[in-house]
Amino acid sequence: MTANPFTLLESHACCGGEVRFLSHQSRELGLPARVNLFLPESAVAGAAVPAVYCLAGLTCDQDTFLIKSNAIRYAAAHGLALIAPDTSPRGADVAGEDEAYDLGTAAGYYLDATADPWAAHYRMGSYIRKELPALMEAHFPLKAGCRGIMGHSMGGMGALAIALGDASAWQTVSAFAPISAPARVEWGQKVTKAYFGGYEAEWGQYDPCLLLAAGKTHPGPLLVDQGTDDEFLDRLRPDLLEEAAAKAGQALMLRRHKGYDHSYWFVQSFVKDHLAHHAKGLL
Repeated sequence: MTANPFTLLESHACCGGEVRFLSHQSRELGLPARVNLFLPESAVAGAAVPAVYCLAGLTCDQDTFLIKSNAIRYAAAHGLALIAPDTSPRGADVAGEDEAYDLGTAAGYYLDATADPWAAHYRMGSYIRKELPALMEAHFPLKAGCRGIMGHSMGGMGALAIALGDASAWQTVSAFAPISAPARVEWGQKVTKAYFGGYEAEWGQYDPCLLLAAGKTHPGPLLVDQGTDDEFLDRLRPDLLEEAAAKAGQALMLRRHKGYDHSYWFVQSFVKDHLAHHAKGLL
């Protein structure tokens, strides 16, 4: 086994298991990266367990999902590990990357930029899809290839796109208030201009609705929760996801919740169901 590339920054006992704050040098990003890991009690004792990757949204980082979602207590009950990566590279020194909340720092969209100056470091797609799972499974007690993925908002978009893009690598998937059709909304159009140099066709790899339209489906059902009072509803477009799934023959459990907004109070309210969904498919 190769040397462990991770540096342990902090560890905390939690829900019978352990939360570890880690850093490592990423090959894909070309920069140091942060990732947080929850190991349930059995994994702390050395038993290999399935893992669910947790992708946060715009303005967030590797701390957000595990701290705010209340997911750890339910992962612990099911014996699942949780892995929470950052939402973008940090310290890329791209001009303007800190000027807006929806582009650049904390807005990596879980894709690989193809246009300069973003292309050198903004490679969260390959980082999440390839590099991070291989490293985590090589150096922690995780079952190889036994993975689920979930996310909120931009992270929900990433979770759906990653699972649809390579269903054999991700056995389960769920999302809270995902950006369902990024190529068709303001956030995604900003990405097209910057990360893709205006080349709209690049969205075919990352837009959940475009993936479904291209015949990319997942054998398991997609679990998606959406609040009806979400202030970003016109940019999330769950209606388009519902339409695309129906046309593709993709099983979709899209649950709309009256009175709920876009916050982590919404995520906390239904995260128990999401961990049960992942446990059913992974255990």
